[in-house]
Amino acid sequence: MEVNDTNMQALASYLQQTLSPDRDTRKQAEKFLESVETNQNYSLLLLHLMDKGEVDIHIRVSAAITFKNFIKRNWRVVEEAGDKIPEVDRNAIKQHIVGLMLKSVEQIQLQLSDAISIIGREDFPDKWPDLITEMVSKFLTGDFHVINGVLRTAHSLFKRYRHEFKSQELWTEIKFVLNNFATPFTELFVVTMGLAETHANDPVALKVIFSSILLICKIFYSLNFQDLPEHFEDNMSTWMTHFLTLLSKDNKILQTTDEEEAGLLEQVKSQICDNVALFAQKYDEEFSAHLPSFVTSTWNLLTSTGQQVKYDLLVSNAIQFLASVAERPAYKHLFEDPGTLASICEKVIVPNIQLRVADEELFEDNAEEYIRRDIEGSDVDTRRRSACDLVQALSKSFEGPVIENFSKYVQGLLAEYSVNPAGNWRSKDSAIYLVTSLAAKGQTQKQGVTQTSGLVNMTEFFENQILPDLQSANVNEVPILKADALKYLMVFRNQLPMTALNTGLPCLVNLLTSDSNVVHTYSAHCLERLLMVKNAAGGAALTVADVQPHAGNLMTNLFLTMEKPGSTENEYVMKAVMRTMSLLQENIVPMVPDILKSLTGKLLLVSKNPSKPHFNHYLFECLCVAIRTTCKTQREMVTSFEEVLFTPFTDILQADVQEFIPYVFQILSLLIELHTESVPPSYMALFPHLLAPVLWERPGNIPPLVRLLQSYIERGAKQIEPEKINGLLGIFQKLIASKTNDHEGFYLLNAIIEFMPVEIVKDYLKQVFILIFQRLQSSKTTKYIKSVLIFFSLYAIKFGATNLIEMIDTIQPKMFSMVVERLYIQDLQKISGSVEKKICAVGVTKILTEAPIMINGDYAPLWPQLLQGLIGLFELPEDDTVPEDEHFIEVDDTPGYQTAYSQLAFAGKKSHDPVGDVPDVKIYLAKHLEKLAAENPGKIHQVISGGVQEQAQTFLQQYLQTAGVTLV
Repeated sequence: MEVNDTNMQALASYLQQTLSPDRDTRKQAEKFLESVETNQNYSLLLLHLMDKGEVDIHIRVSAAITFKNFIKRNWRVVEEAGDKIPEVDRNAIKQHIVGLMLKSVEQIQLQLSDAISIIGREDFPDKWPDLITEMVSKFLTGDFHVINGVLRTAHSLFKRYRHEFKSQELWTEIKFVLNNFATPFTELFVVTMGLAETHANDPVALKVIFSSILLICKIFYSLNFQDLPEHFEDNMSTWMTHFLTLLSKDNKILQTTDEEEAGLLEQVKSQICDNVALFAQKYDEEFSAHLPSFVTSTWNLLTSTGQQVKYDLLVSNAIQFLASVAERPAYKHLFEDPGTLASICEKVIVPNIQLRVADEELFEDNAEEYIRRDIEGSDVDTRRRSACDLVQALSKSFEGPVIENFSKYVQGLLAEYSVNPAGNWRSKDSAIYLVTSLAAKGQTQKQGVTQTSGLVNMTEFFENQILPDLQSANVNEVPILKADALKYLMVFRNQLPMTALNTGLPCLVNLLTSDSNVVHTYSAHCLERLLMVKNAAGGAALTVADVQPHAGNLMTNLFLTMEKPGSTENEYVMKAVMRTMSLLQENIVPMVPDILKSLTGKLLLVSKNPSKPHFNHYLFECLCVAIRTTCKTQREMVTSFEEVLFTPFTDILQADVQEFIPYVFQILSLLIELHTESVPPSYMALFPHLLAPVLWERPGNIPPLVRLLQSYIERGAKQIEPEKINGLLGIFQKLIASKTNDHEGFYLLNAIIEFMPVEIVKDYLKQVFILIFQRLQSSKTTKYIKSVLIFFSLYAIKFGATNLIEMIDTIQPKMFSMVVERLYIQDLQKISGSVEKKICAVGVTKILTEAPIMINGDYAPLWPQLLQGLIGLFELPEDDTVPEDEHFIEVDDTPGYQTAYSQLAFAGKKSHDPVGDVPDVKIYLAKHLEKLAAENPGKIHQVISGGVQEQAQTFLQQYLQTAGVTLV
């Protein structure tokens, strides 16, 4: 692709089509762009197009987004996928991108800034050392449009230092950055603060200047996160003096009239609170001289800031700073005065835990966001959460006085409520919030609260304050208190007696009918969590007997809830459906036809536009539970499920709904495995399409596709046409070339070896072995070696040990000695998994006892070592060490951007044991040694005595005794 006007116009036309409201036009344009993106100059064409001022801005922005996504997908070079960007293009991009970003309009600048940080993550500093010097040189331009572009990029580049694990490589990079960036960065800050004073009355200039100050404060946080650099320690007074000035600054020009959106001044102050909290937590010795001033300044800030939503982040960060100071013993003296504690309670905690009109509006108008904040833990930046964090920090040093203070406060709030329940319900909301938040000392996502403080008696509070709201006949009355009550039951489910859970169950069924999205969502979530509670014996606290009387109403209400506006794809409700079905098991069978109708209706609806991944996942899990539960007792019902599901599944496959295809493959596998005799023709018609290369290009498809092919091979090996073996082995070849997917390739190969007729596969076997050894030579990993050992052992079981040895030796003479020495003896200990260990044990036993060359031929010297390795597999702990140079394969290492694979728990493949006829591998070894010894009188005993370590001989003697065997 040449960089010329014709190609640029064509590219602009396709980018225009990606903005089309017509889905088909959009899809076709996206597919075309994807098909040409690996062509040389493609990325440069996009960059040139962005630089064309005469081109419509929407197309130029589209080009910027397309470019960023292209970089995101392809810049990292993945070993098995190869480099998708020509080296000449890579160099040209790095040469032009910074300059283009800095002169572009903000919409394009933001996209290119992100692209630079993605490239920087891979190439900076080693392959792009000039990046920092090029950026720093722009500080001297005095043009704040350019400077802000540089700062935005620097922030994007450095913010990963906040979450990277410590390593020598990271230290080296940060040191390089500090050496080249820190001094001009500090100088820029000083100059910018000066300009803020100079232009204090110029609203336009001040806005740009404070945009820079905000980015500077964010970069400061990133550069100081891992450790305190010498430069910033030496210049701490400069930075902290200016931070203190900014924290107390109140310039009317920078104030916004917007009640919701934080202005630049609030954002700067919020970030400064973050910065000083970091220093108070990590560098208190160096920071201690500055800390009292910041505590005073923060206190003044909190007592003078209003309740408007735009101040929420600022107030939250300010309180978090006080909390970070309060929990450190060195600063205990700042808070120990009883008057100070009372003042904090009255002026900081109390005002910030009260429900505001804005919170009520959020509850009613944006249930998803309310739920996300309240029960999903994304409330870290809310006033309420920060206020509670401060109380808990104070409780570490002053638990008695703090609990006493708040117990009185809780009682006072409840008294207010009791005087006028209709008018003062917000008081009860605050009381329940305090109890729910402050009574929890230890908490986990799975278990709920594990430890409580002495704030209230949990059971009494439940009975007196919570249960009345749960049992209220009117499910739509004071919905916020209903939500509070449900949250209390959910949070303290492990602290409350079993009777409370049983009493709460019918309330939950009833509250599912509430019109409030938050209430019926909390009800479903609470139900799902209660069904997971364990009793003292480790069993389910709520049993089938407890749930069964409510089952009909419960399932009806759950599905009716998903017909309410705003809850048509409610993941909490669908998860509750899944959990209830799983608990009830065969008791749901009479309801399955209705359940299936509702589930397939949902499937048809969401497959048009999948947007809620968790909801979709639980939907498919529910289908799996229905299939498993029903077919466990009525195997013939599998055809009924196929009749209902094949139509939506076919639509999903034909429409290429990428998010759902891995799920469809898993459920098809489950259905095939329920057929015992053979695979029905309808499935066999699909089989050739599963070998199409395009399906295997998406990483998310690979595990479920392999599972599906295994199901075909296990159930219908004789129905697979001989010519299809080529396609299957082609897939195996592709998979073992990948470090990420090589084990999947062996799953497929092992199924072929075990189930396909020998006459079909025999002509291909030598080539299979050659491929395995080629990969072993080019890049072996622990995972790959384990897979190879399992395959060789299975091969020996299926075709005989002699066949295995001869096959390997035909590739290269005496090669099997290397296999024994460098694979079996060295790595047998690494095999994990009971079935895998069993396969290896039986395979090695066959190699030891059924291949004459091993006892009387060239490989006899290896025999005692291999026997000792096998005894080690039985008796020694598993060797789970991984070589230092072998990094774990992460999701990020997989090429492309496709939907990841999500395994369905209820579609799990039953563990298949190819050596199920061997009940005890140790006795199996003993019996085979007995037979070998009889064929070689006196020899085996002599070899064992002379070549096997004494401890291993002792273990072997135990096996022989257990089997009633003596070696002659």
